[in-house]
Amino acid sequence: MVVETALSGDRRRRPFRVSELARGLRELLEEEVGRVLVVGEISNLRRASSGHVYFTLKDNQAQLRAALFRSAAVRLPFDPEDGLEVIVEAELTVYAARGDLQLVVRHMEPRGQGALQLAFEQLRARLEAEGLFDPAKKRPPPAWPRRVGVVTSRVGAALHDVIEVSGVRMPAIPLLLAPARVQGDGAEIELAAALAALGRVPDVDVILLVRGGGSLEDLRAFNSERVARAIRASRVPVVAGVGHELDVTIACLAADARAPTPSAAAALALPERGDWRGRVRALGRRLAGAALARVARAGRRLDALSGGLRAHAPAARLAARRARLATLARALEREGVHALALRREKLAALAARLDALSPLAVLGRGYAIASDAGGRVLTHARDVAPGDALKVRLHEGELEATATRVRERS
Repeated sequence: MVVETALSGDRRRRPFRVSELARGLRELLEEEVGRVLVVGEISNLRRASSGHVYFTLKDNQAQLRAALFRSAAVRLPFDPEDGLEVIVEAELTVYAARGDLQLVVRHMEPRGQGALQLAFEQLRARLEAEGLFDPAKKRPPPAWPRRVGVVTSRVGAALHDVIEVSGVRMPAIPLLLAPARVQGDGAEIELAAALAALGRVPDVDVILLVRGGGSLEDLRAFNSERVARAIRASRVPVVAGVGHELDVTIACLAADARAPTPSAAAALALPERGDWRGRVRALGRRLAGAALARVARAGRRLDALSGGLRAHAPAARLAARRARLATLARALEREGVHALALRREKLAALAARLDALSPLAVLGRGYAIASDAGGRVLTHARDVAPGDALKVRLHEGELEATATRVRERS
């Protein structure tokens, strides 16, 4: 036997120690095989407290132990889980302590779908199960915000779109920008910080979280758990307008309201001044009608009380009630007069503004308007020839004149 030969002093074959053999096999595999790509299904996955991930990679005929060390695990955009088919880039080696053949995984991709898409689906399912997207927790944007906060890039097209919509709909409501990078490493940290900063501004009543469209990689910051939790932690409603109409991000799902584009998000948060003019006019009519109805009801009640007092009340009670009714009548009259005075002041102010804008207002200060016989207003001396008939409009009245000499300004 080989063992007997070795023990009896045959020096042609030296026995190896187990550790020597394991180390030699490891060196042989690492030098001769190197890195390999392997496809298989994850099973028996275990996460250690150190951050390392251990699992078995198998198919229907064989299996290999695998280790994904923390330095590589933290770079994965998705969470490995049992049953997931993956393709790994790994080094084939021997784990000497157990004599196991093992794959040391350096990179991993899900088979059949992108890593970012899988990360999106995993995070969406987890946060949805937690109730972070619950419609009952959503807050509607205010009808008339005092100030609108905006979280986006300082140089992106999204900011330009928001400013443009603001100028058309309601330029009187100020915008407050909290600039943040919208893509790249660390962008989610800046977005979350900007949301928190705007939430601390007392008169910001709604926040727009916006950026233009892009690939799943471009939108990666908006598919982060950090940004989703910052949205839900905001003290005011957040309206998300991220990407184009078909783009749906984790931020969109977490937001209180979602718009398909940055422009639509701005339109959702800002009132439209034309609509509000109509509402103010309608409310004014309702207020006037309510005041008239109240006066009429008070008058009818006054008549009824006066009649009842005359029929049933003693003289002293009658006099007291009459005095009270007179006081009420004066109060109602003052309220009506005050309301009428306010409306007259507002009408006078509007009339003054219209008069100031009238081209005829300057005539009262000694200016005149000259026109030719056809009524065309003259602005250049070259438009008149000697002998032409002219009309001169004054503040009061009009003159008919004939040009005797034309002198153009040199």
